[in-house]
Amino acid sequence: MNDASVENNVIDEHAKLLVSSYYKLTGKNLIEDNPLKIGIAEALFNTNLVVVSHGNELDPIFNYGNKSALQAFELSWSDFTSLPSRLSAKPLDRNEREDLLARVTKFGFIDDYRGLRISSTGRIFWIEGATVWNVIDEDGVNHGQAAMFNL
Repeated sequence: MNDASVENNVIDEHAKLLVSSYYKLTGKNLIEDNPLKIGIAEALFNTNLVVVSHGNELDPIFNYGNKSALQAFELSWSDFTSLPSRLSAKPLDRNEREDLLARVTKFGFIDDYRGLRISSTGRIFWIEGATVWNVIDEDGVNHGQAAMFNL
């Protein structure tokens, strides 16, 4: 998704997939009702929640980060979407991260994740009460995993 843009609808389709898979697994809405009637992609990008996702690569790479995520990790869209997601955790916390991803794979989602993350400048911050879920389309195909949390 590194060449994602509004023009080619990749961002819009991925945002819809994140929103629909979150609802399918948790029964909750990822974004609130949209009184301004802006598109799902714009609403998800501008929500105050941090929303990120990565694909199914052997070493998964972030393929989405909304505005809050880009600010938290102190990265541009292009830098964020070329970052292996394991690098968002400090080296000592990567085993814990792997355990988290295995739990999500097994159960579909979890809503109790807590862990340390690191920004591009080395600033460390806590994620608490995060929901992490499998990004699954309407045919049941798994496209990776996503996370949502407040800072």
